[in-house]
Amino acid sequence: MQGCIRNRKGKPSMKFKNDYVQRVYDSVAARNPNEPEFLQAVGEVLESLVPVVEKNPSIEKNAILERITEPERAIQFRVTWMDDQGGVHVNRGYRVQFNSAIGPYKGGLRLHPSVNLSIIKFLGFEQIFKNSLTTLPIGGGKGGSDFDPKGKSDTEIMRFCQSFMTELQRHIGADTDVPAGDIGTGAREIGYMYGQYKRLRNEFTGVLTGKGLSWGGSLARTEATGYGLCYLTAEMLRCMKNDSFAGKTVVISGSGNVAIYATEKATELGGKVVALSDSNGYIHDPDGIKLDVVKEIKEVRRGRIKEYVDAVPTATYHEGCSGIWTIPCDIALPSATQNEIDGASAEILVKNGCFCVAEGANMPSTPEAIAVYQKAGVLYAPAKAANAGGVATSALEMCQNSMRYSWTFEEVDAKLKEIMEGIFHACYDASKEYGEEGDLMAGANIAGFLKVCDAMLAQGVAY
Repeated sequence: MQGCIRNRKGKPSMKFKNDYVQRVYDSVAARNPNEPEFLQAVGEVLESLVPVVEKNPSIEKNAILERITEPERAIQFRVTWMDDQGGVHVNRGYRVQFNSAIGPYKGGLRLHPSVNLSIIKFLGFEQIFKNSLTTLPIGGGKGGSDFDPKGKSDTEIMRFCQSFMTELQRHIGADTDVPAGDIGTGAREIGYMYGQYKRLRNEFTGVLTGKGLSWGGSLARTEATGYGLCYLTAEMLRCMKNDSFAGKTVVISGSGNVAIYATEKATELGGKVVALSDSNGYIHDPDGIKLDVVKEIKEVRRGRIKEYVDAVPTATYHEGCSGIWTIPCDIALPSATQNEIDGASAEILVKNGCFCVAEGANMPSTPEAIAVYQKAGVLYAPAKAANAGGVATSALEMCQNSMRYSWTFEEVDAKLKEIMEGIFHACYDASKEYGEEGDLMAGANIAGFLKVCDAMLAQGVAY
């Protein structure tokens, strides 16, 4: 990976080995000058696509790269809500409908103070390729708000969600755009949003995924991203290193759904997870994380991860998040947020013996960190492949809603495992075909792109 350089204004820039790819990136950068996360995501994908472009002149002829890097629709709207004291607040809501070439837009709703158009666009762009890799008929989209659910009462969150959905409902539908959960958007928030959608539209459809089991949700959806992360990692270890989770020390950042259920599955597969984190700091438990304690804190009480040391005196808590990557481990599963591992942290991971990194969060490694992994020969599974289990199971929920039917946990879990193993092999095979054998980042970008590209070519230039 050539990585990111800086121009005189300090903005991200990249140099590519293909003139067409360079022109496309420069145009995207010029049109989106204040969107660093989006430009980072675009640059990473375009770099991988250089050999594909050179092999397929129809891509340039039909301006596929120009079209795939421009959202079909980007919606921004005001969200006004009232707190429990009668105070009125205004937040921004977003929905970026990026690409529908292979199916209705599909992607989560992120509720977090950091949310802005750049972050939603980067997430929506990544979602195109992630969704394509699942082999299921879903396009790419993403949405959310700069609303912070932390510290809010249930009624305040309900009022926000109802106001948010009052506008969003105009733009979504079971065959148009099917949002889901993400950071800050769990079962509670999905429930409030779905209730408002149903009230306004007078219809009961599969317009949101992550629903409760009694009203159209799917078994295994809560566990899906974390389980899927481990299924793909296990297949990568087996095929590329003749190895497994058994006996390995694992560090996982985050303590939400992804981290909790990655911990559960990694432990089940024989690994020992020794660290978790949240936005304030991280815990280190050399004896192995006690998942029942974490679930009580995070899922029942909605507390902070530092409370773990009150129940487990042998564990330690440390302020700040980046220090988690100084803990020696064999396998790292970053599952918190974007760009949480920089080049320096990656160097420490490698120095301490980490030989495998698989991403549970979206784009958690900076370009500099990825360069460190690749130089050191670390097994690396990028987010668009490794964390696709959540959206894959969301698409399975859509299937069940369409049939007015539900599968058992075991059936959904088996389908999830099959999908994640298939994603690994699609990435590996694409990396081999295009001369980058074992580079799963290139393979994921290429395999995800080719399916969408074929659909866009088939649907005509006007598309």
